[in-house]
Amino acid sequence: MENEHASTNAYTCMKECAAEAARVARGVDADRLPEPSRCADWDVRTLVNHWVLYSSHGLEHRALRTPLPDELTARDFTADADWAERYADQLERAVAAWSDPAVWEGDIDLGHATLPAVEVAALVTKELALHGWDVARSTGQDFHVSDASALLILATVDANAELYRRYEGFAAPVPLPDEASAPPFTRALSHSGRDPHA
Repeated sequence: MENEHASTNAYTCMKECAAEAARVARGVDADRLPEPSRCADWDVRTLVNHWVLYSSHGLEHRALRTPLPDELTARDFTADADWAERYADQLERAVAAWSDPAVWEGDIDLGHATLPAVEVAALVTKELALHGWDVARSTGQDFHVSDASALLILATVDANAELYRRYEGFAAPVPLPDEASAPPFTRALSHSGRDPHA
């Protein structure tokens, strides 16, 4: 019952973040793609390609327990003028792949580790939201999530932050002057090394 409750909450968060990611993608102007992004040395094109690959194709392949094909990992998704619509379609397929309750049972082999399916779903959804925010802020947009979803993202960030920092996936936390009263998504951003107010 506990796993069923956790998977229901995680699936609701996944669907919400996927819908918001699709909206943000449609708002990316092609002229912005060569510009610097908010992610280290990446331009917006590199960030978008990473986001599309892991948050849509990766999300589906995790559910199917299959590896990402080499063809996908080498693709420049933004080379297609309709990449945002293709991304939205792929997100729908990915979310649909997680609609079967059986997918949330058992473990998923990530290659370097094996984790419960519900944790893998939370990790990919966290990437969907955080990189969605990166793309949004890099292209003059905002990324919105409900507090309920933000709390799940915050919990996932906090549970994995030290591991991510060890492999330079997260920068050091950005201090918040209003930490105690800050919204949960603002805290998730700051705890992952992003400046929510930049």
